Amino acid sequence: MSAHRLFDKVWERHLVASPDGEPPLLYIDLHLIHEVTSTQAFEGLELAGRAVRRPDLTVATMDHDVPTVNPLGPITDPLAAEQIARLRKNCEAHQITLFPLGSADQGVVHVIGPQLGLTQPGMTVVCGDSHTSTHGAFGALAFGIGTTEVEHVLATQTLRQAKPKAMAVTVDGELAPGVSAKDLILGIIARIGTGGGTGTVIEYRGAAIRGLDMAGRMTVCNMSIEAGARAGMIAPDDVTFAYLEGRRYAPKGADWERALDDWRSLATDDGAAFDREVRIDASAITPTVTWGTTPAQSAGIDGAVPDPDSFQTPQERQAARRALEYMGLAPGTAIRDIAVDAVFIGSCTNGRLEDLRAAAGVLRGRKVSPGVRAIAVPGSARVKAQAEAEGLDAVFTAAGFEWRSAGCSMCLGMNGDILAPRERSASTSNRNFEGRQGPGGRTHLVSPAVAAATAVAGRFAAPSDL
Repeated sequence: MSAHRLFDKVWERHLVASPDGEPPLLYIDLHLIHEVTSTQAFEGLELAGRAVRRPDLTVATMDHDVPTVNPLGPITDPLAAEQIARLRKNCEAHQITLFPLGSADQGVVHVIGPQLGLTQPGMTVVCGDSHTSTHGAFGALAFGIGTTEVEHVLATQTLRQAKPKAMAVTVDGELAPGVSAKDLILGIIARIGTGGGTGTVIEYRGAAIRGLDMAGRMTVCNMSIEAGARAGMIAPDDVTFAYLEGRRYAPKGADWERALDDWRSLATDDGAAFDREVRIDASAITPTVTWGTTPAQSAGIDGAVPDPDSFQTPQERQAARRALEYMGLAPGTAIRDIAVDAVFIGSCTNGRLEDLRAAAGVLRGRKVSPGVRAIAVPGSARVKAQAEAEGLDAVFTAAGFEWRSAGCSMCLGMNGDILAPRERSASTSNRNFEGRQGPGGRTHLVSPAVAAATAVAGRFAAPSDL
């Protein structure tokens, strides 16, 4: 009997048909939607006279467009207001569960799915958002889809999908104290490049991955897309099960025991071969800061901005020169000498309770450097409530941070939370391409702890520097 990979096991469970000359057809267990990519999909359904096939397997929230200051007040952006209103109307018309503004369960779609126990091992999960790969931390096959595909899933609860290859990234050893999951995934992307996972589903393996809590695992899987992968996965284990037990949509009673028996089988068999394998030494990972306009263009906080001429290929040298010109940086500049104008803690990458705790631990008893605009944005209304119950909001505000309501916020600069041209930010989000946080804005990706230390220092810093 042949050895199977985790990815194969989940794929084969959901294969509806595999006709010759056509992409295979997969069954979708969970379809998450938000206001930005669903509007056109619902319009397509209406034009075709179709209904939503399984409204009970579709869950909606509002996140991308929502203001994080006074979220229940008037939304001044006409397009945002229209998209939010249409999502509410479409969910009512099709009897889809919606967590709207004002709901105790509203939040960033990739935060609320796991938080509610909707995301479970062995599932297929899709959403009209590239960072759906987050849910792979649970041993689910989760990937982003386009607007036409959103319509297809709404209408059929299936999706045509060419089968990707399987890649293994094994991280041996333990992360050093002060090194986070965000540093780890930035280190992986720096090693394999933004195209290193193209055409694959990456399974993250090894002692350092097993040593992460679920928030850390979600951070790693979230940024699989930045390595070009279709999805990222981590086999479920006791850490996964402990996280899920008791959550609202998780199985209960005898169903829970049956689910555990099944979930424990979702591991790559001994001897299974991958199409590509990479091994990384966890001890080589340090607190990391991106200097360029891709997540692969990064350096350890002890390092410096590289010289474009140090890169091997003409394409890499050209990309580095363009990045440094856009970012306004000179080769050889020490990372710690780069001053920032803004700090953003939040997003589907690092907006969970654990991330806020890490940042607050650095900020307690300290003040944000004069002239630095700092905002903390919980990933969901429930994360916000839990953080406030622990007094974390008081730590942030005492330090000089703005404490916001849940939403995508400055991650993507489409909801009022944006950088001015040439403003420089330390951001816990996942993308740093040109204009990501606002036209002309300069984004450096960091962990929550480094973001907090940077806010205090006014320039890039690790907590140990304080």
